[in-house]
Amino acid sequence: PPPSPHPFPTPPVTNMKFLKTSKVVIVLHGRYAGKKAVILQNYDQGTSDHPYGHALVAGVARYPLKVTGAMSKKRVAKRSKVKPFVKVVNYNHLMPTRYAFDVDEALKKSVPQEVVKDTAKREESRKGVKKIFEERYNAGKNKWFFSKLRF
Repeated sequence: PPPSPHPFPTPPVTNMKFLKTSKVVIVLHGRYAGKKAVILQNYDQGTSDHPYGHALVAGVARYPLKVTGAMSKKRVAKRSKVKPFVKVVNYNHLMPTRYAFDVDEALKKSVPQEVVKDTAKREESRKGVKKIFEERYNAGKNKWFFSKLRF
């Protein structure tokens, strides 16, 4: 046999499983490009509807605004609002970060699997996610997740 052009042949590519539940990712394409999201459920093999690796994510569509000590309670409450989104995203359109977001059972229960097809359920789940995200933000947890990505 002829000699290999490379002295060290490359090993076969294995499917890296780093896009797991509770990993914070950045959405790269579409309406929510540049927005942060957290993986709630991952589908490495795909499904019949989406025959490719994808993930069910919940993210921040509109980030809370800056708050100062001089502001009134009413103004602080208004500026601390979070607008979430719930979406199924192809793995190719997600960039993982080093951060993790502790996904508790309440967050998983608020976004059932059927959310993808039914818009009424998606509305309901978005309200549940909004409540959980705002509680986390007001408690001062996951500070980086709720800050706007500057680029």
